[in-house]
Amino acid sequence: MKNFLKNIIPGPVFDLYYKALEYAAAFWYGFPSRKMIVIGITGTKGKSTTVQLTSRILEQAGFKTGWTSSIDFKIGEKIEPNNTKMTMIGRFAMQKLLSRMAESGCQYAIIETSSEGLAQFRHIGIDYDIAVLTNLSPEHIERHKGFANYKAAKLMLFASLIKNFRKKINGYEVKKNIIANIANEHADDFLKFEADEKFGYAFSKNDAVNKCPIEQKIFANQVNITIYGTDFLLQVPQGAVKIQSRLLGIFNVENMLAAASVALSQGIGLEVVKRALDSFESIAGRMQRIAAPAGFTVFIDYAHEPKSLESVYQFCRPLVPKESGKKLICVLGAAGGGRDKWKRPVMGELAAQYCDQVILTNEDPYDENPQQILNEIESGFSKIPNEFYWKILDRTKAIMKALSLAGSGDIVILTGKGSETCIMGTNNSKIPWNEKEVVEKLLISR
Repeated sequence: MKNFLKNIIPGPVFDLYYKALEYAAAFWYGFPSRKMIVIGITGTKGKSTTVQLTSRILEQAGFKTGWTSSIDFKIGEKIEPNNTKMTMIGRFAMQKLLSRMAESGCQYAIIETSSEGLAQFRHIGIDYDIAVLTNLSPEHIERHKGFANYKAAKLMLFASLIKNFRKKINGYEVKKNIIANIANEHADDFLKFEADEKFGYAFSKNDAVNKCPIEQKIFANQVNITIYGTDFLLQVPQGAVKIQSRLLGIFNVENMLAAASVALSQGIGLEVVKRALDSFESIAGRMQRIAAPAGFTVFIDYAHEPKSLESVYQFCRPLVPKESGKKLICVLGAAGGGRDKWKRPVMGELAAQYCDQVILTNEDPYDENPQQILNEIESGFSKIPNEFYWKILDRTKAIMKALSLAGSGDIVILTGKGSETCIMGTNNSKIPWNEKEVVEKLLISR
């Protein structure tokens, strides 16, 4: 019915409808976001990880936090799974969640803020104080009808920041801060908006980073990445500290820098940041490592768009160099049946470029023919011999095949599902799924 109405009602009228719902929901629950410092984290990748890292640092500093993310919801000490398949939940549900955070005594609310939610004005009625950009690359192109619209949706969070309600908490006025990955080519467009303070971070320095006029910059130096974790020197204007993290990959260094930037904006010291980052274990379904009895390693990751997929492959490939004779084996699908078809051959091309063996499989086909999805990924395998890859629709059997191909020293990477609890089928049907449990059971049977 909503789609039908959208075809006959002018867009601006629908926009007013969305905005009215947002204000109504906020009013109904007493504008709960005005009782806490609210952090919005947006970007193409790294949002969920940065949400949890930010929470860990704030809690290490003695604050009580809540969060909303595509993985789960946190209210103080209580964590609940997010089974909605939505990053930003509906208006009344979001305001109810924020109300629960405020009632439980949370001083900070950290919201994973999606382009879809912003495009539907779900940020209205939430009085953000800090806006964080992790990165930006093409994603949800068909949904937003182009990258420019996707980017414009993200920009809405930053444009609205200074206009939000000015809070006084414990007698102090809360500042409106912008934080951005200044190594990203689009950072300037997010930093141009008015704010009380601006902070930038980057994994490494380049001309754009050096020219960035922001005074508060955070960098990672002396980076050492292994299959077990990452060490680096976290450098801020006030000094530096050595981080010894169990998280893997350059992308997670950037996520840690984003969280550390939030800490810097809140006056939290480096030693607190170090304790929080050093003690952080991992996030389910985000470069989650499983050691196999046969001597190979399995990684589970949520990567479902080209940029994040390439980042995962770039981490794994040096660990099994082609000249070593060891193999990088990937299990790959493409989420979002009926959406983002452009990325399927691109993801196939990346798999062919980096991996030694590829198993194409089902992910979230919704109402689309899953075999057609695999065929479109396969179209990216230009001039690759058939023995390089397999197409197995049953995801359990596809993982079984990948594990059967692996030997000592090899790496198997499973992407697309991460910690999601279901596979979406026709008519929004849900097939229960737990990638980690499937892998562990198959390893035992193997």
